[in-house]
Order: sequence, then structure tokens, then C-alpha cells
Amino acid sequence: MTERIHDHENEIRKVEGHLHTDEELACLGELFKVFGERSRIRILSALFESELCVFAISELLGMEQSAVSHQLKILKNARLVDSRRDGKTNVYFLADAHVRAIIDQGYEHIRENEDACPCIINNSDLK
Repeated sequence: MTERIHDHENEIRKVEGHLHTDEELACLGELFKVFGERSRIRILSALFESELCVFAISELLGMEQSAVSHQLKILKNARLVDSRRDGKTNVYFLADAHVRAIIDQGYEHIRENEDACPCIINNSDLK
């Protein structure tokens, strides 16, 4: 029986052209860090349904307005939310459809195996 020799060099050449740059990977890592804070996910989930001001988000999620403002600043810096003026009030909304798609993909991923992360699957705050 002949032993099959694995062709590492060929596989390396095949993959090399598809790797992302260190800068792209760093940016992606920073983006995913933004999703790592639960209150930000809650704010984004609320914005799935409607444009909202800080006061409305605060009331809806039971958070201090200063905490909501702080999280919105982080979300805005990450270009996940944007805002517009409505009189004296800033109204926040999702920056684009990618934001919802990213979170929807995340939910789909964790629901593939509900036993892997039951604390998230069974948490009504995130639905």
C-alpha cells in the first residue's frame, strides 16, 4: 500500500491569495468587540424596530440615559448606528442593512446547536 503524501506547499499557495491583511483582521476584530457588550446588542435590537431617541431607548431597556448615550457613541463610532436631528432631539437608527444581517447571522449560528449556548438562546431580553 502506498502512503499518500500531503502536499502542504500546494495548499499554502492556494490559501495565500485569499488571506486578509493584518489591518483588515484588526478592523474586523474591533468590530466584533463592539458586539461583545450585551447592552449594545439590546440597543441594536431595539433599533431594528424603529428609530429612537436616547430617552426612548433608556425607558425601553431600563438603562440610564448616560449609559445609553455612551453605548450609542461606541456604536456610532463603529458605524453601526447613525443619527439625525429632529428639532432638539437626536434620533438614532441602524446605519445600514448589514447591521441587522450580522446580528441575524449570529442568532442563526447560536441556534444551530442550542445546547452550545443556552444562556443566550433562552434569554428573552435578546429576542
